[in-house]
Amino acid sequence: MSQTPSHPPVTESVSPYESFHSKKLHDAAERALDHYLAPAKINATPYSPNTLFMVNPESDTESLLVNACESLASATVMLGDFAGMLEGSRRNTLLGIAQVVMLGELAVNKALDNVVPTS
Repeated sequence: MSQTPSHPPVTESVSPYESFHSKKLHDAAERALDHYLAPAKINATPYSPNTLFMVNPESDTESLLVNACESLASATVMLGDFAGMLEGSRRNTLLGIAQVVMLGELAVNKALDNVVPTS
């Protein structure tokens, strides 16, 4: 017996948009896939500082840096004092925030050194 090679049956190509309902289903599936798989779209508004309190535009850089350094040093002390009243993870969280503030203070101090070189 000789076998003839089998070929898949010839079918007409069917578009997923054959009917209105299939297009609707396809669109819904695309939206669902986009919702769960597409990168998140952030619709946040850009930060705009509150103009109720403004820094004097005539302030020099040195004065601004000194003020920022003192504010950060005060915040570090306040966070340390408050962390002393807590225990566990909340204390650790506050101490972590205090460390970030101290790093900011160090950066401002370095900027201040660059603006006003020490002799």
